[in-house]
Amino acid sequence: MLPKTSKVAKVEHFPAIPYNGVAGLVDGLRRQQGVRARALEFLVLTAARTADVRGARWDEINIADRVWTIPGHRMKAGKDHRVPLTSRALAILEEMVAVRSSELVFPAVSGAEMSHTALLYLLQRIVPDVTTHGFRSAFRDWAAECTGFPSDVIEMALAHAIGSKVEAAYRRGDLFEKRRRLMEAWAGYCETRRGEVIQLRDKVPA
Repeated sequence: MLPKTSKVAKVEHFPAIPYNGVAGLVDGLRRQQGVRARALEFLVLTAARTADVRGARWDEINIADRVWTIPGHRMKAGKDHRVPLTSRALAILEEMVAVRSSELVFPAVSGAEMSHTALLYLLQRIVPDVTTHGFRSAFRDWAAECTGFPSDVIEMALAHAIGSKVEAAYRRGDLFEKRRRLMEAWAGYCETRRGEVIQLRDKVPA
């Protein structure tokens, strides 16, 4: 006779490296050669999803304006998303331009898009049992605990929906300049040497 209890969707949490371990990992990545190491560092610096980085194309990159525009058809929310590019992110792109072999920024050896496990495989050779998606959680935790940036700015940096549909209808901007300052602060944090430098256990091919 009692009403049926509603089923609550289980929230999936991706295993993540703590934010205070990110700088050591980035330092370790910079000591490695190859497309995958550069792609993984770019992923960390931009707080982007793995699929967005794997599918990044040169025609989405505007070096002069320091912005990467991910088109809506590649975004989870179906809307274009502008990503501010920091100085280190631009340096990575310059490295990739020098060896450009595809319309993709970070292609596999064949020139096609790298597999969905390529970056995960590299990461787990460095830090077992974490996921590439977990860097977004690390970024979110760092921004909330170590900065004074408003929640809306942080959530927009992650391409998350902000507020209700009514609020979204009245919000025409994407807080881009504020997000640029946030990503510069994150890049600066990733430059610091906190804890031990993380090294690959053995050489990993590009």
